[in-house]
Parts: sequence; C-alpha cells; structure tokens
Amino acid sequence: DCNGKSLLHAPSSLPSNITGLDLSFNSLVMPHHGTLLMNFPSLRSLNLSSNALLALRSAVFSNLRALRLLDLSSCSIAYLHTDAFKGLGNLHTLLLRNNSLQELEVAFFLPLKALFHLDLQHNTLVSLDTRSLQLMEAVPQVRLEGNPWVCDCTAQPLQQWLQRRQAVQVTCASPLGLRGWEVAALDSQDLGCQMKQRFPRGLSTTQQITVTHSNTTTPPSGKGGRSWPYLVGFLVTAIGISILIALAAKCKLFHKNFASYRHRPLPETSSIRGSPMEDGSSWDRGASESHPMPGAADLQAEDDDGFIEDNYIQPSEQLPEEEEQESHISI
Repeated sequence: DCNGKSLLHAPSSLPSNITGLDLSFNSLVMPHHGTLLMNFPSLRSLNLSSNALLALRSAVFSNLRALRLLDLSSCSIAYLHTDAFKGLGNLHTLLLRNNSLQELEVAFFLPLKALFHLDLQHNTLVSLDTRSLQLMEAVPQVRLEGNPWVCDCTAQPLQQWLQRRQAVQVTCASPLGLRGWEVAALDSQDLGCQMKQRFPRGLSTTQQITVTHSNTTTPPSGKGGRSWPYLVGFLVTAIGISILIALAAKCKLFHKNFASYRHRPLPETSSIRGSPMEDGSSWDRGASESHPMPGAADLQAEDDDGFIEDNYIQPSEQLPEEEEQESHISI
C-alpha cells in the first residue's frame, strides 16, 4: 500500500513478486520510454487512481501480462493511444471513470481479449461509433452513465446497443428537449433519423443525390410497377363510353332530321277550309270540279305531326297565284 505518498515513481525497494499494488493519490510521472512498472511482472491488481496521468503512451503496461485489474480512475486522461493496453491479454476489469475521454479508439479494445468489466462513467463521451460498439458487445459489463451524450441521429447505434443490453440510467445531455431522457427509451423518430435512414452511413453527398435522382426517375419494380394495366383499362373504358355517347347523339339527331322531312307539299290553293277563290269565275270552278280538292280531314291524315313547316312554300311559287288573282279581279 503506497497510497498518498506523493511519489513521482514507483518505489524500487518493493519485492518483485508482489501481486497487488496501490499507488493511488500520488504524483506519478509517465515514463517516456519503457514501461511504468518494469520490475513487477507478477502484479495481478494495480491501482493508479487519482494520479495526473494525462495521456497513456503506447505499450506502457506491456510487461504486466498477469494483470487482472487496472484502476485508472480520476487520472485526467484525455487520450488513449491505440496500443495503450497492449500485452494485457488477461485483464478482467478496467476502470476509466472520472476522466476526460472524448472518444475511444477502436483498436484499444483489440488486446483486451478477457475483458469482463469496463467502466467509462463520467467522462466527456458524446457518441460511440458502430465499430467500437461491436467490439464492446463481447464485454459483459459496460458502464456508460454520466457522459454528455448527444441524442441526435449519430446516437442511433448507441441507442440500439443499449436497448439490446437493457441498459438504464444512460441519459441524454442534449438537445435541450431530450435532456434527462434515457437513450434506450428513444426511437429513431425521437433522434430525427427519418430521412437519413434511406442512405447508407458511408455514402457521400454526391452519391446520395444520385440515389435520390435515380429513385425519382426509375419506375418502381414492386407493387406500384404493376399499376399500368389498370391505367390502360381505365383509358380504354373512358374512350369506349365516349364513343357510345357520340353514337347515341348521332342517332337521335338523325331520327329528328328524318322525322322533319316526312311532311307533304301543300296544295295549290291558298286555304284549305273555305278558299277565297270560291267566288271566282266558272273557269276556276270547272277546274275545281275536274280536279276536286282534298278535304281537310284527308290533309290532316297525311300530316302525321299536325303542323305545316314554316317557309315550305317558296316565294317563287306564291307569285303566280297572286298574278292569277289580280287577273281574275280585272276580268
């Protein structure tokens, strides 16, 4: 137990076969070369919490191959090198809470084949990419509470991952309307991913515009692509009905014209019932007797529609009759 001794380096007087070492609340300085604890290959538990370890250099723990627990809490760590945990193939528990991590390099998970518990609480993580979440699937216990998660469409992989893990208490920090909401309780509509889900994540803006243009110009191949027979049938039906209406109108007009031409020409007398020519000369009477005029009943029988068409007697036919009357009066 070397807790709170204001140590800058690990004491060299300790036996090399120790399995547990507590160096918390000191002022340890990370070495520029080599490993942090060169002389303790048998360590199984190492507590380095509350030291100002701003960055973890590559392979800094590579000689601690038997290590099972590593506590790096509250060390102001802002960056993890991709090979920071190289050589820790037997590490079971990694505690990184209360640091300043803004993102996680995917490769830093790769050496941790036996990792069971990962604590990332109270860092400054705002999102996790899909690859990191896939690698974290192999870790049974992951703590992500207390990070300022941004709940927009970029958080959808995290939201789905938390739903599968049935994780709770991982809440949104922004936007303001979703602050305090549990990420796992949201859906894609809450995250505003309706439009972005149409395109794969890796497509560029130009490719997205091309896909949109092709979707609008290419006829759909699914259910909607078979709608053209219905359109053709509708057009054929409409044209057929129009032709039938036109034929019916033509037949009605033909019948009307045919009926109007069934009239007979008028007799050559100016009146049917009591002609004014009855007081004329004997020559006219003789002509009338030799050619008797048809009666009104006969004429009415011949006129089926019961009327005389206007202007049927042309003015040229009326003129001889008027001249004949004038000559008769003069005689």
